[in-house]
Amino acid sequence: MKGEKRTYPIKEWPEGDRPREKLLERGPEALSDAELLAIIIRTGDSSSGRTALDHARHLIAKFKSFRNLSSAAIAELCALKGIGPAKAAAVKATMEISRRFATERVSQGAAFSRSADVFAHFHQRLRDNKKECFFILLLDSKNRVIREERISEGTLTSALVHPREAFTPAIRESAASLILVHNHPSGDPTPSREDEEITSRLAEGGELLGIGVLDHIIIGQGRYYSFADRGRLGAVR
Repeated sequence: MKGEKRTYPIKEWPEGDRPREKLLERGPEALSDAELLAIIIRTGDSSSGRTALDHARHLIAKFKSFRNLSSAAIAELCALKGIGPAKAAAVKATMEISRRFATERVSQGAAFSRSADVFAHFHQRLRDNKKECFFILLLDSKNRVIREERISEGTLTSALVHPREAFTPAIRESAASLILVHNHPSGDPTPSREDEEITSRLAEGGELLGIGVLDHIIIGQGRYYSFADRGRLGAVR
């Protein structure tokens, strides 16, 4: 009907602009950020003459990153031409699912075979934290997670992270070993003198108790430091 707004579903796009079909054929890793976002947006509109991929590219260009996009208010998204409440809600829901997935606690029985696994689990949760947070992962004899324990938050000092706080839950849970994890709000994971002192102190305490300290991993912005990988502790195996 004349004057009626018409949407353009993905199946009507030119072959080269069909991210959904591309995902099904080649997997999600083959898609660009804009193509992934276009699948969430789903349709374009005739009023702006844009496809869903056009909208997605505009969002990526405006907000620069998914992190910025996730922080945008619904009203801010709806203010963009062609992005109505339905599209804005879909984008926000997807961002929230991603955030919740990234901050899920490690499940009991999960196994860590290398320091990169620990980094991948904690990075999203800790990289933007403005305070230093210290965690321990309690492991059984096969390096399977028994539980995750948050020991402290604040400026990391030897007084703040005492062996008693670290090993009491390990003894209670009959842990065979543990991994130390904390973040550097500066984004630089290079260990400080205090980090080295705490690591040595806890490793010595573990030897006395028969509970191995397998690694101390410091989380930075997009990178990490592993004491075990540098040969300064018994590595995760």
